[in-house]
Amino acid sequence: MSASRSKTTNAPGPDKPGPEAGSEAVSGAERDGAGADLLAALLDGMDAALCAFDADGVITHWNREAEHVLGWSAEEAVGRHGFAGWAARSADADEVQARLMGAMDTPGRQVDEFALLRKDGGRVLVRTQSAGMRGTDGKPAGVYSAFSEVHAQIDLERTIALSEALFEEASWGVVLVDVDLRPTVVNGHAARAFGAGRTSVLGRPLGELLAGGVEELEAALHHVLAEGAPRSPAELWVTVRTADGDKRRCWRSGFLRLASPLAEEPVPLGVGWMFQDVTESKLATQEADRLRFRSRQLHRAGRTAAECEDPMEAATVYLDFALAGFADHAVIDLVAGEGPAGSFGSGRETPVRLIRAVATPSGGGSGPSAQIQGGGIPVGYSAGHPALQAMDRIGSVRASAPGSAPSPPWASARQWPQDSVHALCTVLRCRGRSLGVVTFLRGASRAAFERPDAVYAEDVTIRMAASLDLFRALPNG
Repeated sequence: MSASRSKTTNAPGPDKPGPEAGSEAVSGAERDGAGADLLAALLDGMDAALCAFDADGVITHWNREAEHVLGWSAEEAVGRHGFAGWAARSADADEVQARLMGAMDTPGRQVDEFALLRKDGGRVLVRTQSAGMRGTDGKPAGVYSAFSEVHAQIDLERTIALSEALFEEASWGVVLVDVDLRPTVVNGHAARAFGAGRTSVLGRPLGELLAGGVEELEAALHHVLAEGAPRSPAELWVTVRTADGDKRRCWRSGFLRLASPLAEEPVPLGVGWMFQDVTESKLATQEADRLRFRSRQLHRAGRTAAECEDPMEAATVYLDFALAGFADHAVIDLVAGEGPAGSFGSGRETPVRLIRAVATPSGGGSGPSAQIQGGGIPVGYSAGHPALQAMDRIGSVRASAPGSAPSPPWASARQWPQDSVHALCTVLRCRGRSLGVVTFLRGASRAAFERPDAVYAEDVTIRMAASLDLFRALPNG
């Protein structure tokens, strides 16, 4: 009895619970309420529509995205047995319910497509992913199903497929650059363009990948991060470091600013950079433009020279038109001859003596070529001079200063302007004779002469040689 009374005394009554038991009951209720609130928040925050069924097929959960897709609220959906009579046509309801509940006994997830009814009466095709739930005893306890409109799912799948295709199979370079302007993802085409592997370029500064054009590229990336993508592609010339040496390439580039879709305000994640190598077509276009310009210059020079009474003036007209966009300086050296006609053809046994006849203004000035009058003193070219080599070969000779840098001693030794770095000597030929040499000179800001330049110079000198031959044939020539 005493034990029973003690138990009765210490036990809380029905109207007055003990403090310890009351405290435990309150905390347990708070935990249950907090857990329910957390579950509701998680369900309503999902991007996919979700509903759950118990083992009898009664709807137990219905989130906000499900309401958005079908229009039925949670209050209208929870507690209903399946979709019959409200969210599915009567003819389809049994099949839909059977396939959904079939996931309860099927391992893994089950994907189905159904035509469901919206609250406004419209039909919508949804794709569901369903999986069974187990109770604490391990027995089937129900099914949960996440669903979305088929077109939205297809759009997502297309987006993912496009992303994977761009980074695997695209025929142009695709690079994702972070806000620090370092590559984070590159596709195979871009890696080959950089001359490196796909992983070896990640996280490296662009200056380590490119030997030239880095400033222009980084400026474009900064502009995209700050202002957004440009309206049209940009053509950037870069120099790529490769195992075979530096290669200059032209990349037609498009840019996209990447922003996080999860932030309330756009937060830049970096830049999507897509490019295509257009070096060959760009060079072909430049060559076509160059040929068109030079042909037009020759045509204009011919029309102007035809109006000159003095043959020497006509020769300098050709020289003036040829210099535009081609060279910085030019000199004409004529073979010293005897008599009006001059015996300055090929087959001579004595060394060739050249007399400076025409030169462009010195000191870097621009303007028409200036004719040098009188003197008749031969130019003291040393043996092996490019002009003398051109006379011996009866062809064109190209020469450049060592290192292609300004070298006043190199130019002065050849009696050219001191800022000359590249030279092209072409023989003046007319009536089977060599009349002299025209030397075109370029400074350090220009590239060295190439074979197409020599062909153009020969076209010019052919026209000049006809005028100079007439000049030498005149009594005062």
